[in-house]
Amino acid sequence: MLFAPDTESALRSAVALVNTLPSIHSGQQDRLETPADLDRFVEQEQFSGARTHDAAELAAVQALRPPLRELWLASEEGAVERVNAILQGAKALPQLIKHDGLDWHLHATSQQAPLAERMAVEAAMAMVDVIRSQELDRLRICAASDCADVLIDLSKNRSRRFCDTGNCANRAHVAAYRARKAAD
Repeated sequence: MLFAPDTESALRSAVALVNTLPSIHSGQQDRLETPADLDRFVEQEQFSGARTHDAAELAAVQALRPPLRELWLASEEGAVERVNAILQGAKALPQLIKHDGLDWHLHATSQQAPLAERMAVEAAMAMVDVIRSQELDRLRICAASDCADVLIDLSKNRSRRFCDTGNCANRAHVAAYRARKAAD
């Protein structure tokens, strides 16, 4: 394990949220278009706390995706600037919490804060660990030529190159195999 379990979970959730944006391999479809899509996402990623289940909540979460994606493209200084802006905007106050069968972990907003704010702060707090550990190079864009989704490489040998959203690794490996066979 590279980071604390809650940090890894927050990073995976940030990746999953960013990758709901329209992408090349998904036919440009937004995977977070409706309140029902958001409900499924929140359940899948196990976000706790207050929900409004309305169009404003959906719009706020949708608006969070591009700024989070920028973290994958930012320099260290740029990432620090973006993370600090998120934390300051939410008036984040880190505290240890134990709930829903989870052991002690950090929350930096109240459970009553808006969902998008809780998501943003959770991602920002995880990015604090990434930046402090000087591990920004683990934030990557999928290596598939037809994909621009993001990923977090949590492997020990830093070898992860493909996202989880579009079978990109399989497609790349099959293409390489076919190219080798054609060369024979």
